[in-house]
Amino acid sequence: MSYQPIDYLPYDFANRRHIGPSPEEMAEMLEVLGVPSLDALIDQTVPRDIRQAEKLDFGKPMSERELLHHMRVTGAKNKVLTSLIGQGYHGTVTPPAIQRNILENPAWYTAYTPYQPEISQGRLEALLNFQTMVCDLTGLEIANASLLDEATACAEAMTMAQRVAKSKAGAFFVDENCHPQNIAVVRTRAEPLGIEVIVGSPDALEADTVFGALFQYPGTHGHVRDFTDQIAALHEAGAIGIVSADPMALCLLKEPGAMGADIAVGSTQRFGVPMGFGGPHAAYMACREAYKRAMPGRIVGISIDSHGNRAYRLALQTREQHIRREKATSNVCTAQALLAVMAGFYAVFHGPKGLRAIAQRIHRKTVRLAKGLEAAGFKVEPAVYFDTITVDVGLLQRGVLQAAVREGVNLRKVGKSRVGITMDEAVRPEIIEAVWRAFGLVRKDDDLTPEYRLPEALLRQSEYLQHDVFHMNRAETEMMRYMRRLADRDLALDRAMIPLGSCTMKLNSAAEMMPVSWREFSLIHPYAPEDQWKGYKTLIDDLNAKLCTITGYDAISMQPNSGAQGEYAGLLTIRDWQVARGQGQRDVCLIPVNAHGTNPASAHMVGWEVVAVKCDANGSIDLEDFRAKAERHSDRLAACMITYPSTHGVFEETVQEVCKITHDHGGQVYIDGANMNAMVGLSRPGDLGGDVSHLNLHKTFCIPHGGGGPGMGPIGVKEHLIPHLPGHPLNAKGAGPVSAAPFGSPSLLPISWAYILMMGGGGLTQATRVAILNANYIARRLEGAFDVLYRGSQGRVAHECILDVRPFEKSAGVTVEDIAKRLIDCGFHAPTMSWPVAGTLMVEPTESETKAELDRFCDAMLAIREEIRAIEAGEMDREVNPLKLAPHTMEDLVKDWDRPYSREQGCFPPGAFRVDKYWPPVNRVDNVYGDRNLVCVCPPMSDYAEAAE
Repeated sequence: MSYQPIDYLPYDFANRRHIGPSPEEMAEMLEVLGVPSLDALIDQTVPRDIRQAEKLDFGKPMSERELLHHMRVTGAKNKVLTSLIGQGYHGTVTPPAIQRNILENPAWYTAYTPYQPEISQGRLEALLNFQTMVCDLTGLEIANASLLDEATACAEAMTMAQRVAKSKAGAFFVDENCHPQNIAVVRTRAEPLGIEVIVGSPDALEADTVFGALFQYPGTHGHVRDFTDQIAALHEAGAIGIVSADPMALCLLKEPGAMGADIAVGSTQRFGVPMGFGGPHAAYMACREAYKRAMPGRIVGISIDSHGNRAYRLALQTREQHIRREKATSNVCTAQALLAVMAGFYAVFHGPKGLRAIAQRIHRKTVRLAKGLEAAGFKVEPAVYFDTITVDVGLLQRGVLQAAVREGVNLRKVGKSRVGITMDEAVRPEIIEAVWRAFGLVRKDDDLTPEYRLPEALLRQSEYLQHDVFHMNRAETEMMRYMRRLADRDLALDRAMIPLGSCTMKLNSAAEMMPVSWREFSLIHPYAPEDQWKGYKTLIDDLNAKLCTITGYDAISMQPNSGAQGEYAGLLTIRDWQVARGQGQRDVCLIPVNAHGTNPASAHMVGWEVVAVKCDANGSIDLEDFRAKAERHSDRLAACMITYPSTHGVFEETVQEVCKITHDHGGQVYIDGANMNAMVGLSRPGDLGGDVSHLNLHKTFCIPHGGGGPGMGPIGVKEHLIPHLPGHPLNAKGAGPVSAAPFGSPSLLPISWAYILMMGGGGLTQATRVAILNANYIARRLEGAFDVLYRGSQGRVAHECILDVRPFEKSAGVTVEDIAKRLIDCGFHAPTMSWPVAGTLMVEPTESETKAELDRFCDAMLAIREEIRAIEAGEMDREVNPLKLAPHTMEDLVKDWDRPYSREQGCFPPGAFRVDKYWPPVNRVDNVYGDRNLVCVCPPMSDYAEAAE
């Protein structure tokens, strides 16, 4: 018998690794749907007149092996020097235990934002550690669970100060010693809100003329000063004092709270998170207790579960943008959870003594460096400092900077005659000697006699990190097990499908993730000379070009470092264009009532008035209401913001008419890219009439969600808007910078680039088609048990569907929350609850889930429906049943069972694995108790011991 070859392609990443259903499974699913082919399903789902004319074609897709080689070649174009530029970015030593067990662990990086607290206790505890660390170091009562970067945190602090200040002044003071990018981003945020920004010396502050003031501590050139008097003067005038502080410096220096500061912000990048060419890193914000309800971002708090056991949750969620919309305190949605977890573990790993020792070593190195320069006759400033000095070199500046580069070191150019140097924990004696050689000195760094040049009046007097978690045994075995215990409490994508509508929880493949931690990408300073990041330039340029092809836009800005930031940047770009053409009076934005909550919040941030547009019975934009409101506000119409496909999971056939109406009345069209996973390869927002869109690279293009960040929200624009895109933070042109780094969080970009290179144009298109197939398969399998609220004209949904569970509250007393918690017993994260329609579940399976996983989910949902029927029929009690008492814990299983249903039914419903079952660590969390008894720092370990007993 002759050999019969097969045509199976084992290295076809798109169809063998990324896309879940096999061809055979797809055929079975299409049969259930009653369509002959995937092409036929797409024809029934996506309107012909919005389909793109040309197929996506990026050449032959790469295999994983080819991709990793390509990444090595690209990374080799970057030059990894030791960057002592400072300016808020520092070399750091990431403990390998944290890199391996957190950053590179899918149990941590594939998790979603912890809106379902029962399945998020591990990362909630890790984020609580972060908040406790921030509160302790800053000396303030409450901290959030991270912000995007230091510069945007400064801008958030400014607008927060305006909200809470008693002063009615319209100006805001910024210390001239702030990092330049912080000043630039604050100016960007202030301008559309009509806030006057006054930049000057703290000594020139006139407290009665401002509602708040921002001070840098230590200053960008190394100066360390006490702001107590300035803050006292601000308080006397009813204004707010803000300090942007380096947390490493706070290990040795007087904390902002002791100066009377109301708000502290900063970056925790140097707590074990590599520079990554600018991000992502976790910024922080802390404030006084009185201002907690005005603080942007998420806050982790402590509550109890239904049995009275301690449980963590997100606190004060009524503050958040998706609930308060244009009345929100901020549009912050994605934060930097994964990086906050890393920074928090850095503090746990080292403890207070370790942090103090690291800070002390950094300072000693700085003193040794300064003494060597002084001995050679150089003038070094300031006299007291923490880690940064400035050296006056006169006409030698250019020569010193170039000599330093030849020695493998980047220094900072300051003015025309000075050089700035910032030391960090990674600096070794050889680097200090290399810096001396750049100044023409040949000497050994062998005099290790400790000497300190810290200001005595500013030495820290208070203790910090006194909670037991920061005093664990520091053996790596103990640390590893603690990280594992926390990870095991959570349900992430490495365990089960996360079918969250509008969140696109797809595969984050190992090959895509690997280059992120390579030194060629992770150790570049964001302000390094351009010839040192040619690899990044190659990557970014090619990714931009491919995203333009995918979207139909003419240029991409990578600066926005979250989806919400992308919205804000896009609207700023439109606003700047309107002003430039003499139409600055245009300040009305039309937004459908079903829009993402960030949309109205973002419009409010650029100073616009939001006018809501009705939706029709099928969830689509009410065209007549849209037309009427565009005509009514024709002279003031700046833009409309729409989502496509709609947030109701339907391809609206009137989208081009909506765009035309907007343009006819002088407005621009912002198409929210949240649902781009239903469009790639099939339809392009730029062809529909869109002028701007943001892309959630952490959804459509495979950057993982990280338990609540990081994310990337680059914006694509049409040609006329290109001059108005966000400018460089250190040399702003256009609409001004929106983030601290020129390319946002660029160390994430290898992920999206790798995804596109391995999928190819055909693979990307097939992913979209299968995402639509999977959603329609779920909708069909659940027909008859649950009503699907919205469908297209031929009865199809797009990439997600909305299940109406509202009738069950009347028929059985079962709420959407009851169903969400019961799904935990089945081993699933719940779909999106009560959005965009209250009392519903929005399901988005993505293309990455196999038919088996889809069926497991459908089986679980159908079993839940049968439990509801039993309640409706009077066979189960309306209050004591598996839905009302969900989720069930291991403790429930082993203790006395007094429930009118069996342990089997309660703990092992259809969908749950028998051997590898996920057990939630807590029962249902009491949200009301948590907000009424707000605690947002770690409890002492003795409390845990008591709970265990």
